[in-house]
Amino acid sequence: MAPLDGILILDLTHVLAGPFCTQSLQDLGAKVIKVERPGTGDDTRAFPPFLAGESAYFATLNAGKQSIALDLKAAEDRAIFERLVARADVLVENYRPGVMARLGFGWEVLHARHPRLVYAAVSGFGQTGPDAEKPAYDMVVQARGGVMSITGESGGPPVRVGASIGDIVAGMYLAQGVLAALYQREKTGEGAFIDVAMLDAQLAIQEHALAIASATGVAPGPTGARHPTITPFATFRAADGFVVIAAGNDAMFGRLCAVLGLEIAADPRFATNAARCENHALLKRLIETVTLGHSVAHWLAVLDAAGLPTARVQDMIEVLADPQLRARNMVLPVTPQPGGPAFTAPGNPIKMSTLPEPSSLPPAPRLDGDRAAILAWLDDPSRGP
Repeated sequence: MAPLDGILILDLTHVLAGPFCTQSLQDLGAKVIKVERPGTGDDTRAFPPFLAGESAYFATLNAGKQSIALDLKAAEDRAIFERLVARADVLVENYRPGVMARLGFGWEVLHARHPRLVYAAVSGFGQTGPDAEKPAYDMVVQARGGVMSITGESGGPPVRVGASIGDIVAGMYLAQGVLAALYQREKTGEGAFIDVAMLDAQLAIQEHALAIASATGVAPGPTGARHPTITPFATFRAADGFVVIAAGNDAMFGRLCAVLGLEIAADPRFATNAARCENHALLKRLIETVTLGHSVAHWLAVLDAAGLPTARVQDMIEVLADPQLRARNMVLPVTPQPGGPAFTAPGNPIKMSTLPEPSSLPPAPRLDGDRAAILAWLDDPSRGP
């Protein structure tokens, strides 16, 4: 039995933060019913890239969920939604603060009717504060939360992190909150309201930048691929590409010097991490005078043999073929809908002894494609949603 087997989640979210959260919970065994806008559904149904007219973006974030399209302003659909809420363990939404309350389905109303319901809300700036009602996307919170100020090359313009961490990290925190609330409910019998802001989550993940700014009073800037406080901990040029070398302490630095043939481990300019950070540009030049002489494959073999953390800088095609990720069941086919295209999605990174590992993922739902099954279940719960 999966850990969340028997947990029913109503997913009123769209785009990324909310769907990422509910997909994670579904990977742990929850049943997710996606409540979508009639006609258009989740915005990501229209996001490229497309295969046979269907969005790969949507498919990878909603595999295995069910879909029902409801207009929460229409009496008939509101009645269906109320029946769904009565059966649900968790409701997840990412409307702007106040929208659900204006529809008559805010936390206070639903908590009074359904005390065991866990209500989880994710938004750009949270449910409180002067900017609570402002709209936000990933790039907005990456900018305002400081992430863009430390990303990119020194002296260059601000750079957005390539993955949508503004959304994804918020979705991860939201999933944590849901799990904590479900555990608390087992002890108290009562649900909770969870309020996660994308902006809050951006601050929470910046361990070094926050420490540097608070301790020194100076805002850290971008350092490219180099770690801001550990050296050498960066990318280095080889004859045919880049290799990551992460020598995280003095002992590792000594081993690195030995395999590179550099007699500088005791040099006062490099003998300590503080000295190496101060002289990082010179150290990089010295290391690259050696690494440029051989291929990435050569240095991976040499550094691995010395027990030094290293990696090739891979593109996504290489990542999808990575034997370690394949061995961990992290690249999975999404079973297509009848007549639909086949997609690829990430597997579940949470490996548990009680959680079976699938060989494929179920298909993403057609918009409103599960209406008949969901309505039949509401009439006869024994049939299952």
